[in-house]
Amino acid sequence: MAISVLIVDDHPIVREGLHRAIEQDPAFCVLGEAETGMEAIRLAHSLRPDVVLMDLSLPDLDGISTTARLRHELPETEVVVLTGVLNPTLIMQAMQAGASGYLFNDTRASEIRTAIQDAMEGRVHLSSRVTTLLVNQIQPSGHLNPLTEREVEVLHLLARGSSNKEIMQTLQITEATTKAHIRHIFSKLGVQSRTQAVLVAMRLGLIRAPSSAE
Repeated sequence: MAISVLIVDDHPIVREGLHRAIEQDPAFCVLGEAETGMEAIRLAHSLRPDVVLMDLSLPDLDGISTTARLRHELPETEVVVLTGVLNPTLIMQAMQAGASGYLFNDTRASEIRTAIQDAMEGRVHLSSRVTTLLVNQIQPSGHLNPLTEREVEVLHLLARGSSNKEIMQTLQITEATTKAHIRHIFSKLGVQSRTQAVLVAMRLGLIRAPSSAE
């Protein structure tokens, strides 16, 4: 079954271009388009898309607030941000609101579809410009506890967007052990999310940015 998408942007020409770009691949279908935050919420409740492609600069309700409401009211619907706003504070706010991806508006159509697919599979997708910006903004604490070899292995898998189940299968460990490793990583790096953990680890040189092939 095709992955269903709702496009949210206040510019008709942008929505039209995204609509065509997404439906170039028959694995995706666009259920509808919205130009405001409130319209996006109304249509999402009506159409129940798998993924909402969200701009941040919207009339009435901004994209971050709209994302937070959608994730609260329709937790089965994922949100991927696609915007011209490249601000580290807004990026982190969008991720904290529940976005599964953040793309800059010069992103190729193929990567947009990849990000939508990643969101459906529980993976976080950041465009390369977003990743670079965030890594450069990160200022790790000077008193970090060293990670174990196994925790670094888990970090590599987190950077690839692996779910807990995928980490368990790859490393052949239990769910409890997987959660413990992630908890220890968060504590040692002084972070509260997988995205922050990966960004801090990249800043420290513990891991490299995953390539598009990964």
